[in-house]
Amino acid sequence: MNDGHSSESDLDQIDRRILDLLNRRAEAIRDVSGQDPFASEDVILKSLISHNQGPLSEGQVVSVFREILSQGRILAAPASVSYLGPPASFTHQAAHRRFGTNAELVPSESISSVFKDVESGRSRFGVVPVENSTEGAVTYTLDLLVNSTVQICAEVNLRIHHCLLSNGPIEDIDLVYSHPQVFGQCREWIKERIPRAELKEVKSTADAAQRSLRDNKAAIASRMASKLYGIPILQEAIEDNPNNSTRFLVLSNTSPPPTGDDKTSICFAFKDRPGALYDVLHSFKREDINLTMIQSRPSKVRNWDYVFFMDMEGHADDPHVSAALSALEEECVFLRILGSYPMNDSIQ
Repeated sequence: MNDGHSSESDLDQIDRRILDLLNRRAEAIRDVSGQDPFASEDVILKSLISHNQGPLSEGQVVSVFREILSQGRILAAPASVSYLGPPASFTHQAAHRRFGTNAELVPSESISSVFKDVESGRSRFGVVPVENSTEGAVTYTLDLLVNSTVQICAEVNLRIHHCLLSNGPIEDIDLVYSHPQVFGQCREWIKERIPRAELKEVKSTADAAQRSLRDNKAAIASRMASKLYGIPILQEAIEDNPNNSTRFLVLSNTSPPPTGDDKTSICFAFKDRPGALYDVLHSFKREDINLTMIQSRPSKVRNWDYVFFMDMEGHADDPHVSAALSALEEECVFLRILGSYPMNDSIQ
């Protein structure tokens, strides 16, 4: 007996018990290896968080079990994950957050390449940005969703902090590389601190870091990019909104089953007539469905024709959601269910 404090032998026994349980979990995974190892992951994490009594924080619990789940996926069904690269992009960080350190993460040169990787089966999953809390929708992702065959199977919400990277002092900066959305997210800081610098748009923040290193210029990118490419951070957290976050979609060729806490994304178009949008929205009000996002994009078929994108609470297989979608289909010339997937409200 001790004085109430854990000894090294106590910790050793606990560690061995954890190891035994992890191996038992691995055996159980092999017994159900024919099932989709991602289908219930969000349910597992939410259940663990609800049962957590500390002292581990919610973030620590998620971090630890992401790795455990990642190892389990390798045993059940090794999978590759395409993401908008190069390495150290924010999409890379979102993929890392979702799939853990042991997943095979494959950088793609563009968002369309991620879609093609998943559609062709070269990658089982893809991760793409879709919406930023400051700058709004990533419209290219929305446009690709309209005609793609992929399904949204999960979402990741990631807090985004931007850093100014350069090998020289801030007063010597005359050109800065970054993604156009990032320039928008740091607009006021740039205007105040480096107003004379030329802003050069590139396809990702990681690409910006690579170019700044090659050309001896500056970049706005992530802390991970600074570490990976060896570029000093001149200033951190330069985003105008301290709560700046981005939502990422996980793409696959299958949809997960209902969990009881889901979100459904759709896109649709209807004939332009008086009251058409009201009639569309009324079917969701009638079924008491909460809409969490709605926006439009040009159809790119005819001028002034639009495709609407909508997110709603519930799974497409839920009776009330199914009824609303059936009523919507009668009003539309085009309807595509982009996916039903576990809702993820947490931002990490």
